[in-house]
Amino acid sequence: NQQSSLIWTYLGRSALISETESSLLLNSANHIGNPMFTEYQACVFGNVRLVVHDCPLWDIFDSDWYTSQNLIGGADIIVIKYSVNDKSSFQEVKDSYVPMIKRALNHCSIPVIISAVGARKSEVPCTCPLCTLDRGSCVTASEGIQLAKELGATYLELHSLSDFYIGKYFGGVLEYFMIQSLNQKSSEKMKKRKKSHKCHGVKPPQLEQPEKMPILKGEASHYNSDLHNLLICCQCVDVIFYSEDLKEVVEAHKIVLCSVSHVFMLLFNVKSPADIQDSSIIRTAQTLFAVNSEAMFPVSNRGSPCGPPVRVIVKDSFFCFCLSDILHFIYSGAFQWELLEEDIKKKLKDPGEAELVLEKVKCILKTPGKVNSSENCRSHQTARPLQLCDTSLRLFFNTHVLADVIFQIQGATVPAHRAVLVARCEVMAAMFNGSYIEANSFLVPVYGVSKDTFLSFLEYLYTDSCCPASILQAMSLLICAEMYQVSRLQHICELYIITQLQSMPSRELASTSLSIVSLLRKAKFHNSDCLSTWLLHFIATNYLIFSQKPEFQDLSAEERNFVEMHRWPSHMYLKQLADYRNYINSQKCHCIVM
Repeated sequence: NQQSSLIWTYLGRSALISETESSLLLNSANHIGNPMFTEYQACVFGNVRLVVHDCPLWDIFDSDWYTSQNLIGGADIIVIKYSVNDKSSFQEVKDSYVPMIKRALNHCSIPVIISAVGARKSEVPCTCPLCTLDRGSCVTASEGIQLAKELGATYLELHSLSDFYIGKYFGGVLEYFMIQSLNQKSSEKMKKRKKSHKCHGVKPPQLEQPEKMPILKGEASHYNSDLHNLLICCQCVDVIFYSEDLKEVVEAHKIVLCSVSHVFMLLFNVKSPADIQDSSIIRTAQTLFAVNSEAMFPVSNRGSPCGPPVRVIVKDSFFCFCLSDILHFIYSGAFQWELLEEDIKKKLKDPGEAELVLEKVKCILKTPGKVNSSENCRSHQTARPLQLCDTSLRLFFNTHVLADVIFQIQGATVPAHRAVLVARCEVMAAMFNGSYIEANSFLVPVYGVSKDTFLSFLEYLYTDSCCPASILQAMSLLICAEMYQVSRLQHICELYIITQLQSMPSRELASTSLSIVSLLRKAKFHNSDCLSTWLLHFIATNYLIFSQKPEFQDLSAEERNFVEMHRWPSHMYLKQLADYRNYINSQKCHCIVM
């Protein structure tokens, strides 16, 4: 008494289903809680059991998505059937259930067959995909083909549920996919069987990945802002600019001005006209500025131990009016040309006067021997040729030119410039501007640091970069940076030490005389928390190497507990590995055949 359907017709001609088995299966399906499903079982190909869930209604998929996903994802083949004369049902399948099937099959590939059942109501059924004869009331072939394309499915048209159509078309396609599924499952079983044979009954232990090392965060450069703040704070001033009527305009520093301009080098006798050999630079220095004697000015208490500030008169009134903006441009790194143009044009209402002032700035920043054309000036803006941290102040590092302080260290002398030291180091700023003896001393002794380390420290202050020669030198520089509270230099040294240790091969790490525990002690003592934490993780990650070294015994109880807790490989893995090796060796003692 079964109702005639596509599945029932196919199973009825392919294999016998006993009534008892069928009724039992039907009852069990109802107990599961899915009354919408009818379950059939039949034996095909001799000994393969075929299980079919026949779902005439789709309401179950609306109410329970989890069950629907498990049923669809666990299928071997999916058959979607619809009547060509029921367009509303087809539209519901297309709009509601095809997207759900696509979602369920998102991570797996299961063959899908779309079967259009029935003959269209027109007298002569048309099988042409482009025909629109019965498009209004029936589901056309083109609509079914388009639906199949969306799912990547196989499309079939069955004009009736006769043995001819089901056996010739539907059965052939279904059995093809059944054979493919059987072949795939049998190959997977063979792979599992081979894998189990290779394991010899005991699997080797899996080595877990070591813990991720702590990430060291760097600190952005504040070189240009340090020098710009030096101009704003007016510390260690050694140059004062005046207008032609002897009114003070702005204060500045020789070392910064000479680092960006050969005009100021001529003005402050750092270079002679014979050294420069460029008439335009010499002419600019002579026509724009004049250095006057002290007698014309009131007595001032400002100045360094080297003497009072140099008084410079600006001969051009428009240039003098914009001098404050020009100095801000120079102290900010001399690369914000568009901003300088905007400020000067806003200050001088006349475009012609503004252009003349800008031309004079270009002459001041000119490189000797180069033509100061408009094209060069434009490239001057974009190429950023006067970045102070890269080229300019490096010229005055460890030279007596314009030096106003001498450091005495290990029997040697190291010249420096107060303005640079004050701008780049807060400890130096307090030392030279406070009530300390160094504020009025030309010779300043330095204790507790080697000459090479202190030179590397000064090089960083002048150039914003450093390159230690070794891990030990980087640690010494880190200690010096901590003493003078230069945090960015500390981070650079920490990063250098970490990079060097990470690049060491295991063999070199085992044979090196460098004591990692000693580095850990120094990092902790000098408040380098990031480096000390990283070194502890480094020892734990290379536990087998460091546990064999005598220095390992110098770790504190707290440090030893940390290393044991985070060690790699873990103690459990080593024990499992030893057990596995013992098992493999014991198997070799017996005949494999027996």
